[in-house]
Amino acid sequence: MRAALRAVTAKDHRSESGYLQFRAGGIMRYGNRAPDFDPAEFEQARLARDSREGKFMNYLYLDSPLGRLLIAGDRDTLQRVEFPADGKPRKPRAGWMESSAGALEQAARQLREYFSGSRKQFHLRLAPEGTAFQRAVWRELQNIPYGETISYGELARRIGNANASRAVGAANGANPIPIVIPCHRVIGANGKLIGFGGGLPLKEKLLALESRLLPVERDE
Repeated sequence: MRAALRAVTAKDHRSESGYLQFRAGGIMRYGNRAPDFDPAEFEQARLARDSREGKFMNYLYLDSPLGRLLIAGDRDTLQRVEFPADGKPRKPRAGWMESSAGALEQAARQLREYFSGSRKQFHLRLAPEGTAFQRAVWRELQNIPYGETISYGELARRIGNANASRAVGAANGANPIPIVIPCHRVIGANGKLIGFGGGLPLKEKLLALESRLLPVERDE
């Protein structure tokens, strides 16, 4: 079959057995009729794929009260905020480029405002990668107001599945854009702090920053 394939250009995309059809991700197949080939759509799909694979991903470091944060995304969207590990900043993935352009510059500015206490809502284009269920949880997290907390059970009810507390907790822990997607605002039904990817001390700091409440108990 490889011998039957030949070079394809924008002007010449027909083969002996039909037309080559392009699908998202750059996959080609043969068909019996000419496809509605849209170069702009094909390029958009290619860029999305490259972004998922770590290509064209930008990153920068932001010094914060929580330590040095690694922020990453493409030209248009914020995709990751990573806390330090063992007091050291996370390392960027292979192929990422250090840059403060586009979405990352806006994200860094808004995060600085958040830590200073002058910002309570983020206005950023986000592109977290996850399952449909995880994305549903992350969308609902963004509806929890600044300075307020809810339980995992309540979060499960809000997404329409009251029996999914454990699954909601797992999705909460997999949140790739903490702070901006405020998974720290979800606590145990008994009011104690449980489950946070950055560790309970960081969760406690974020809640103290937002609410100025009396110290909350941790569930050790």
